Amino acid sequence: MKCLVVKAHPLSESLCSALAERAVRVLEGAGHAIEVEDLYGEGFGASLTEAERRSYYVGPYSAQQVSEQIERLLVAEAIVLVFPTWWFGFPAILKGWFDRVWAPGVAYDHADEYGRITPRLNHLRHMLAVTSLGSPWWVDRFVLRQPVKRVLKTAVVGTCAPQCRLEMLSLYKSEELASARVEQHWRRVERALQRWPR
Repeated sequence: MKCLVVKAHPLSESLCSALAERAVRVLEGAGHAIEVEDLYGEGFGASLTEAERRSYYVGPYSAQQVSEQIERLLVAEAIVLVFPTWWFGFPAILKGWFDRVWAPGVAYDHADEYGRITPRLNHLRHMLAVTSLGSPWWVDRFVLRQPVKRVLKTAVVGTCAPQCRLEMLSLYKSEELASARVEQHWRRVERALQRWPR
């Protein structure tokens, strides 16, 4: 498959960076074609430009500044997102990637009268979200009801790529990790990627 690995962490020595690199090796070893979107490394701008926002409803979408990212999204059959969860949400740079790249005319079409949108990413079949959180698991699941997973499943993938299977693997209490827990998490990621069809 054509796989897009999107990394959203500012530190090259971070756990997220290491997980992204290992994911690339597993996917390449399985014979998939890989593109890597290193949002911080590429200096991706998270903020919608004035032209982009103005074109959201009066299209065509002003895609000049993000045309390369859009091209990679449009050919991806599978996406691996690797990012830290900060304040129980996406890092700003990843949220900006969704805002600017998963745009009208690209990921979806607006309906008349601002009704239900029409998905456009019908070729996208798999998404694996790999994230780390400083909080314990019960805060994410029981207190906040997994806000990042709900947004991805319902608002992003569910509306733009309804045929896509989303899986999310979260590593909790990530600020006090033993190497054994890191390896255990990595094995979960590896197994998830190995289930993808070749």
